[in-house]
Amino acid sequence: MIAPCQHELLKKHTACVVWLTGLSGAGKTTLAMALEKELYNRGVHTALLDGDGLRLGLNSDLGFSPEDRVINVQRTAQVCKLMVDAGLVVIVSMISPQAQSRTMARSLFNPGQFFEVHVNAPLQVCEQRDPKGLYRKARRGDIAQFTGISATYEVPESPCLILQTHQYTVSECLEQLFAILEPALGRYSINGRMNQQPD
Repeated sequence: MIAPCQHELLKKHTACVVWLTGLSGAGKTTLAMALEKELYNRGVHTALLDGDGLRLGLNSDLGFSPEDRVINVQRTAQVCKLMVDAGLVVIVSMISPQAQSRTMARSLFNPGQFFEVHVNAPLQVCEQRDPKGLYRKARRGDIAQFTGISATYEVPESPCLILQTHQYTVSECLEQLFAILEPALGRYSINGRMNQQPD
């Protein structure tokens, strides 16, 4: 069996998870896609797991009860673990409102492999953006257990990074992300060349 470190050696970068959590409309998917593109341009092997997409397939049997939300995160985290062991940088875009389930996800990984990023915007801003019209439906009572309206979002207590998307552009948020990712990619540089170690 090929060890995870051998996959990293082949890909020339360290594997990790960037877990983007936040309210619907905060900008998680936008940032996830921008991060994936920039990492790809720098020669980093990535996988993007979006919460909406996962609910169309892997997690299509789940609803939005607290119990189902836990399972939603558990399954996604297990997939992330497999991908990290294969040497990928995995980007997750998922509301994941429960602190306990995010802690569980983190526990699957070695120190330095899991980056919890709070993609933050005030509820009012998220409602104004409302790209899918979900907040309007939730306010009318058409959607039950909607995070931020009829279900609680537990704000991360100690995330690796907080991105205030109502204050910064996508490019500025990416700069903040790379500030923590570049050192984290370890003994390899982010553009795929091995870092030179001092004598």
